[in-house]
Amino acid sequence: MNQAELDVVIEKHEKWLRDGHGERADLRRADLRRADLRRADLSYANLRRADLSYADLNGADLRRADLSDADLSGADLNGADLNGADLNGADLRWTNWQDVRGLPVVAVQVDTTR
Repeated sequence: MNQAELDVVIEKHEKWLRDGHGERADLRRADLRRADLRRADLSYANLRRADLSYADLNGADLRRADLSDADLSGADLNGADLNGADLNGADLRWTNWQDVRGLPVVAVQVDTTR
């Protein structure tokens, strides 16, 4: 899917969120590698098994989105809102989590002196 097609899907989705017209984004299994999704409102979108590797999701609204089994490796989620998002089985390697909202943070200290 190219950026122009993706922009149309997002526009329809945002209209659906606003007033019930438009269309909920169904991006299941979509190839969204390196896509520009900065500040996009994809709350409640279906992104199950989508390839979002290296996508720019900076400031995106992903509340309640289905991201299960999605490839988010290398994606930029800086400032994204993931409240209630389903990340079950998602590939999160090398993902930028800076200032992400909606996820619990677990800090781990590893002793590497041995």
